[in-house]
Amino acid sequence: MKNKIKPSMYYAFGLHLSSEIGLPELVATARMGGADVEIRLGDLSNDWRAAEVEDDFYAFEEDRFLFYVPEVAVYAIRGGRQIVVSPFAGAEDKRIRLYLLGTCMGAILMQRRTLPLHGSAVVVDGRAYAFIGESGAGKSTLAAAFRSRGYQLLTDDVIAVASGGEDGGTPVVMPAYPQQKLWQESIEQLGLQSDRYRHLYLSKYAIPVTSGFSVDAVPLAGVFELSRTDGDEVTLTRCQALAKLALLRIHTYRPFLVSRLVGDSWHFSTVTGMASRIEVFRLQRPAGGFSAQEMADAVLRTVLEGEKVMQG
Repeated sequence: MKNKIKPSMYYAFGLHLSSEIGLPELVATARMGGADVEIRLGDLSNDWRAAEVEDDFYAFEEDRFLFYVPEVAVYAIRGGRQIVVSPFAGAEDKRIRLYLLGTCMGAILMQRRTLPLHGSAVVVDGRAYAFIGESGAGKSTLAAAFRSRGYQLLTDDVIAVASGGEDGGTPVVMPAYPQQKLWQESIEQLGLQSDRYRHLYLSKYAIPVTSGFSVDAVPLAGVFELSRTDGDEVTLTRCQALAKLALLRIHTYRPFLVSRLVGDSWHFSTVTGMASRIEVFRLQRPAGGFSAQEMADAVLRTVLEGEKVMQG
């Protein structure tokens, strides 16, 4: 990798990171002292050859998770405290960082008993609202629509949700880093120009959030699952207890890692506690069209009505 440097300090997902790899997406810090997570370069070729590989891309050891990405790198995530990156010759830096800040950080969060959800989160009146769903559902686009209205972004792609402490209080969303990843179609819908942004892969681009990023952790008040419907209108429905639990389990980031890294019991108790303390909604949009602003309107109506009830 071309940009090996003296370790620098960054802050993301509520963690202080010391990294031998330059991470321009993240917020750099001047923190002195120990880091929560160390990211370093290393040679994992022998480790990967000796590992008992599952599904061609993963290997699980006692306290280490090995992750293989063809033509990019082998990653080793250990004990919630260390990520070793072993790049392949010719691998692009942006591709190496893409998996480092995605799957690797998702695994680190699990190992540290912080729940990662797959989606984006914004701040409305001091509370965090998360948008979860399958890839392509419109999570990042909806968050970008909120940003265009002056609301702060908390995170995109990986939502780090910390527990409310020993008393089981309100869960908290930790800020990630000031960047979104948007498809070209979404960029055009929002009135932006893709040639102004750094290309990631296929037709997806990195959109820096130069202002309107929350650097503080924010209490999580609600979660909206985005999906498509055959209807011709945006619909929003409130979920009851069992449905809330199911959605939080399904939309955990990289759910196939749960049983191997933290165990199903921890995951179940965590999402159960979370479901009992937040509101969860299903937000459906027409399959034939996607109006992010119309969906933002629906979310805001629900959020602001809920605040009136709490204040009343």
